[in-house]
Amino acid sequence: ASGDLDADAASVRAFEAAGVLPVACQSYAKSLGLYGERIGAVNFVCASREEAEAVLSTVKQTIVRPAYSSPPLHGARLAAEVLGDAALFAQWRGELRGMANRVHRMRVLLADALRAEGAPSPDGGDWGHVVDQIGMFAYTGLSASHVDSLRERHHVYLTRDGRMSMAAMKPADIEYVARAVRSVLAE
Repeated sequence: ASGDLDADAASVRAFEAAGVLPVACQSYAKSLGLYGERIGAVNFVCASREEAEAVLSTVKQTIVRPAYSSPPLHGARLAAEVLGDAALFAQWRGELRGMANRVHRMRVLLADALRAEGAPSPDGGDWGHVVDQIGMFAYTGLSASHVDSLRERHHVYLTRDGRMSMAAMKPADIEYVARAVRSVLAE
């Protein structure tokens, strides 16, 4: 989610180094732009080839076959092409980093604008929690009633639990959103 594959893999590597064999789930829907393709992976780190074969057999019998027997191939083939070709992989890593940096920039701009507007942070802090999170969404701390007011009075849309899409934010929207948030928090 940070755009840095090594940083994002640090927790999995830490578990493995501690002797805890992790299970890691990945989705390529967002990172490869394969929305609707149901493409992802569940990775089991096993201690031996025999354990890996036993895990694979169990997963196939208890999860894969009962849930679906023939997953769609289009997304998987696209992912394999990008991840398996050195030039495409390098290009994807650069684009992934660029998008993560852009989302982080929107977080910083929004937090700065909220501070400049004098909007009180719901957690009593300084809106740093918006910047400190990673990924495409930010939990703002806004209540359902704040969210409803943002939608009804300002046409600013986020989920009722206060989750805002930072990936959809544009620099030109920042000041408007910050003023709207300040307005509903002052109610």
